[in-house]
Amino acid sequence: MIEYSEKEGRMVLKLVYYGPALSGKTTNLLQLHDLLTRQGRGELMVLDTSGDRTIYFDLLPFFLTAPSGLKIKVKVYTVPGQVCHDATRKAVLQRADGVAFIADSNPSESHSNFASFDNLERNLALVGLDIETLPLVIQFNKRDLPQAVPEREIRATWDPTGVPVVLASALNGEGVADTFALLAGLVYDRIDARYALTGQHGLSRDRFVRQLTSLKEEP
Repeated sequence: MIEYSEKEGRMVLKLVYYGPALSGKTTNLLQLHDLLTRQGRGELMVLDTSGDRTIYFDLLPFFLTAPSGLKIKVKVYTVPGQVCHDATRKAVLQRADGVAFIADSNPSESHSNFASFDNLERNLALVGLDIETLPLVIQFNKRDLPQAVPEREIRATWDPTGVPVVLASALNGEGVADTFALLAGLVYDRIDARYALTGQHGLSRDRFVRQLTSLKEEP
């Protein structure tokens, strides 16, 4: 649910990284903070952790300005994956404009992936969001594990759904920016149809995604 004020010339978007505990949601945000240029990126806030596990949420904000002067803030959140923090997950999901579901490629975590995705579907419905229309990207993280679920099994499951899948190793920074760029593009498509970012604000899809996902140059 986009926050938009034509009078004030501002728009706030909310993206949520969802998934089971220890699947790599916070690692994705840490890598985005490290990989992307500082221009237009705020500071990462990692809140209330215990034993390296998120028990509230993390937040990484981005800022960009359209040629029309429209100021856009993109807030990227993680949710805690542990079962006991469902109330926090629902609170963070409210008014979300897009979701990246971070799955664990370890075969032993298949049930956790299923339970967490089922939880996502139920919580989206509870906060009034439709998973069929909400921009959604699936990331299978931890591809560096030697026993990772084969890609053909992942494709056989997800390709028929039409939900885009990214294979990643967030720990090594692989697939992290790709996931974010893919989700940003899907969110752009949705808001452009309603707020005419191209027609009224001169902000193309390519420019929107590029400004959000510009990588630092190699030293």
